[in-house]
Amino acid sequence: MKSSLLLILFSVGMTNLWARPGSTETVLYKNGNETVTGFLALPDSAGPHPAIVVIHEWWGLNDWVKEQAQKFAQQGYVVLAADVYRGKVAADPDQAHELMRGMPQDRAVSDLIAAFNYLASRPDVNKAKIGSVGWCMGGGLSLQLAIHEPKLAACVVNYGAMPTDAADIEKIQAPVLGNFGAEDRGIPPDSVRAFEKAMKAAGKTIDVKIYDGAGHAFENPNNKQGFRQDAATDAWARMLGFFSKTLK
Repeated sequence: MKSSLLLILFSVGMTNLWARPGSTETVLYKNGNETVTGFLALPDSAGPHPAIVVIHEWWGLNDWVKEQAQKFAQQGYVVLAADVYRGKVAADPDQAHELMRGMPQDRAVSDLIAAFNYLASRPDVNKAKIGSVGWCMGGGLSLQLAIHEPKLAACVVNYGAMPTDAADIEKIQAPVLGNFGAEDRGIPPDSVRAFEKAMKAAGKTIDVKIYDGAGHAFENPNNKQGFRQDAATDAWARMLGFFSKTLK
């Protein structure tokens, strides 16, 4: 009997079994035959709760992203910050650029679908109410998850690359919220407006805001020169309001 119980503990994953409301932990989940990791943050009550897949910037799954996951968990969401770099974190822009260039896009999307499926499998999650949010590279991947996962219930993109192909836009079923900077040279306002127009033409739900005086990565205080406190505070409030409307 004792050996059978130990086998059950290891088969379901002891970290998952011991997870408590309000806790955080690193979890393992399957993408086909591969095992990937993520940072899980739980709300204070047992649930079931809505859930959010959090997707990191080009830096990787660092402390700032984990802090965002915990902030969302404090609002009543089961949150999984997916690690699409699979353990690598950049310390400088050159390394971040190399990690982003070396990341297979199709593998990253399939890892995010696996993260979605992991959340949907949890008994403390309402599987009909799972959304996604990302910043920079992760913002673009949040939209890619919306394209490839029709059951996604909400999608937030913060200054991330947007699809231009009409067939991809047609696949997006989730309502989309976007926060962008007017001075972002990589994601210019004209591209944002074109995406908004294409989404509306396809009958999709989209809410976009372009912040004057803000450039790329304006929500991250580690971006010393580009951080804009007022815009970041407003963008956070917009995300909370959007997720409350779409997931709760």
